[in-house]
Amino acid sequence: MSKVKEAIICAGFGGQGVMVLGKFLANAGMMKGMYVTCMPSYGVEVRGGTAHSAVRIGSEMIADPVIVTPGTAIVMNGPSLDKFESRIASGGLLILNTSLCEHKPERGDIEVIAVPLSDEAIKLGNVKVANIVAAGIYSAKKKIFDRETLKDVVVEMAGGREELVPINIKAVDRGFDIVDQL
Repeated sequence: MSKVKEAIICAGFGGQGVMVLGKFLANAGMMKGMYVTCMPSYGVEVRGGTAHSAVRIGSEMIADPVIVTPGTAIVMNGPSLDKFESRIASGGLLILNTSLCEHKPERGDIEVIAVPLSDEAIKLGNVKVANIVAAGIYSAKKKIFDRETLKDVVVEMAGGREELVPINIKAVDRGFDIVDQL
């Protein structure tokens, strides 16, 4: 395995699944035998307020879970773009949900994958899987996790709610397909 050292911020409104997304990516890292940390940060309100999770994934031990300059930001809305765009490392990756962000990123020194994630999730049948579409995009772009690993995490995290598995697997596939079409 090549050396992995990822610092990811997942940000959006409460209720968009950014905490689940952080846990999802952390679980994928653990499934691949990597070291991980995942720190949630809630705003004033859980549902409707801003929230983010900070995830580190590495092939070596992680000394500090705090992320000041993420290499990747998965941003689900405009206020989160405003808050985190300037913090992304130069040369980093921004995955942006254009369904809920009316303005474009201003930086030219980062790679931007701008996709209407919420619209893509609605097409699949449930807006709540926009976060898993984003996980598929992240994984396809970074090539740290393959589709099968993410699908295994979907099954693991379903926790007795097997009815959620098929749509989340479709969301993983849609994320990979989006990157294939870039």
